[in-house]
Amino acid sequence: MGADRKLDHIKLAFQSQMNGIAADERFFYEPMLSGHPSDKPEEIPFAGKKLKAPVWVSSMTGGTQLANTINHNLARACGEFGLGMGLGSCRKLLDDDTYFSDFDVRADIGEEQPLYTNLGIAQVEELLDNGQTDKIERLISRLRADGLIVHINPMQEWLQPEGNLIQHPPIETVKRLLEQVEFPVIVKEVGQGFGPESLLRLLKLPLAAVDFGAFGGTNFARIELERNSELNRELYEPFVRVGMSAEQMLNSVNQMVDGGEEIKCRQLIISGGIQNFLDGYYLTGKSKLPAIYAQASAFLKYSQGEYAVLRDYVDAQLKGLRIAKAFLRINENHSE
Repeated sequence: MGADRKLDHIKLAFQSQMNGIAADERFFYEPMLSGHPSDKPEEIPFAGKKLKAPVWVSSMTGGTQLANTINHNLARACGEFGLGMGLGSCRKLLDDDTYFSDFDVRADIGEEQPLYTNLGIAQVEELLDNGQTDKIERLISRLRADGLIVHINPMQEWLQPEGNLIQHPPIETVKRLLEQVEFPVIVKEVGQGFGPESLLRLLKLPLAAVDFGAFGGTNFARIELERNSELNRELYEPFVRVGMSAEQMLNSVNQMVDGGEEIKCRQLIISGGIQNFLDGYYLTGKSKLPAIYAQASAFLKYSQGEYAVLRDYVDAQLKGLRIAKAFLRINENHSE
């Protein structure tokens, strides 16, 4: 076996040259400072519950047979590995149970892991204006969820051919919601992130978390633009190139913390353009507030078929994250 391994090394040495490949300057590689880590899970507080790894499965979808498979696979993985999960938009469940089974995943994720339902700011605004916050409470109760994610998507709604126009500034709607309900609330963007003023206004509220939904990942405004007329696609395309990256948003938050701003929300979910565990490790490690990282499209890719495929992906990602924590130190002077 040893001879075979050495022969492999000889054959692969020429294919493994790093000429022309830049080093990842976000990290210092420190091979002297740790042994290989065990698989012992972490205990990370999150809104009254505990995660076993700093990973969140971002809100996706429901309403088709494939979405049913995706959601139940993802919830099962979150239960097995101790992750948190946000459901896709549950708007259709407010008045119709046709797709309830797509979202009914508490039995898969278990009671210990955080599970949040999800509504858009336009729907929350409408329910508040009509005095119907009881519908949100019933939705959370029926799904046995821990709270609500409010996704902030005015650009998506405006570009969506059948979108809903928002009447009030979303920050005012979120404030009204917090005044009327007792369940935890997370606020997230949908692919363009929050600018510094929006971030600061959100962090001053008693939210369970702010989810970046930064520029660099799936952009729902762009999705809706692709569904638009040819003329509108040409005219409005510049809008989908506007946004804040996850690192830009994190730098803004860190400056707020350093500047002594009064911050009531003490939990970040860093999402948007997180391609792998090194991205997540780097950004959460730089955060001056407690932070976990989230992915959507990567989980989506592996969750559409047999559960074993998704399980292998999650297991490998978490092993990589543990190795990163053992041997990599974050270069605090690096910036994008």
